[in-house]
Amino acid sequence: MDRTGSSPAMTNAFYVQSILSFAVSLAAAALSIVFLPVDGWIRAFLALALLYVVTSAFSLAKCIRDRQEAASVISRVDQARLDKFLAEHDLLASR
Repeated sequence: MDRTGSSPAMTNAFYVQSILSFAVSLAAAALSIVFLPVDGWIRAFLALALLYVVTSAFSLAKCIRDRQEAASVISRVDQARLDKFLAEHDLLASR
């Protein structure tokens, strides 16, 4: 975060890279499960485990984002209070 309280903007390149990275890793894991030389029940179990990992990752990312947004709002409120206090109590102003 910079001094104004805003976070740096995410670039389109980073956004696309994140999506592609997720898609490639998910496809690689899914293909590994499909071509694994084991019974169907074991493949189904591993596929279910992969699905659980993906949904858990999305939930964790959302929780982290929500916590950061809440902290950002609190930080901005605290900064506004401090700015108001300093404006009202200017110690360098002549009396």
